[in-house]
Amino acid sequence: MLSLSVALLLCLPHTYGQDEEDVVRVNADLVVLNVTVTDAKGDYVHKIPRSAFRIFEDGREQSITNFGVEETPFAAALLLDASGSMEGRLTLARGAAINFLDGLRPDDVASVYTFDTKVEQLQDFSPGRDLPPLAYNVTAKGWTVLNDAILRAAVDLSRRPEKRRAIIVLSDGADTRSAASADKALHNALAANATIYTIDFSALTSAITLRQASAGALKNFANKSGGRYVASPGGRAMSEAFAAIVEELRNQYTIGYQPTNNSRDNRWRTIDVKMPARPELNARTRRGYRSAK
Repeated sequence: MLSLSVALLLCLPHTYGQDEEDVVRVNADLVVLNVTVTDAKGDYVHKIPRSAFRIFEDGREQSITNFGVEETPFAAALLLDASGSMEGRLTLARGAAINFLDGLRPDDVASVYTFDTKVEQLQDFSPGRDLPPLAYNVTAKGWTVLNDAILRAAVDLSRRPEKRRAIIVLSDGADTRSAASADKALHNALAANATIYTIDFSALTSAITLRQASAGALKNFANKSGGRYVASPGGRAMSEAFAAIVEELRNQYTIGYQPTNNSRDNRWRTIDVKMPARPELNARTRRGYRSAK
């Protein structure tokens, strides 16, 4: 069984971003990757043997010590942006959250958060499929603490027993008031082994420069964690996008390795997954992690 030793610093939520020390600490004696493999059409590819994968850390090949392909339960943190910039789109975002929750399996768990000037957990991790009643009373107001919300979700996910973990962000992507930097939020999500999926709710009427900045922020979290960025088309297309995310979480390969570099230097290490015998396939996972110190 894969194991990842995670120790948490004790701190109050509002202190998360006061310095650049990571909140989630990882003992990198074992690095765990959740890898998604797709073909040229974007379809998931199954039954790939362990021997087809090659893992590189900072350009050096690593030996795979753990390998799993079975379907396992996952824990998801659903982050709903309720800041003032979401006015007029909060109802659509709530509908998207319901679509995601409806697609979960009985043994999956989800927690629901809202964020504006602060981050609030409306529902702890639960197999329940209904959006918490409090979510319907939320109104769009305040600033956007996206980074703080991702950091809070990462800390909470790091306490979960599930090996597959995801952060689902429903937002227009423009962080305006977080105490934590985007890098700090990302590093803690990676330390918690959480994949980030971002759904962009930017208004089409917004200035193009603002939409590009918002999309860039959301794509950064998704791409570096091995997740996906989805522009919000609404309607049936939105339902299909959430179904695809749930299916992806069910169809990942879980791979572990013990790094040859055992220095505890608190440095960023890049990860690359290659499949030289299957060049027609695409393997997607997080792009790296920060080592322990």
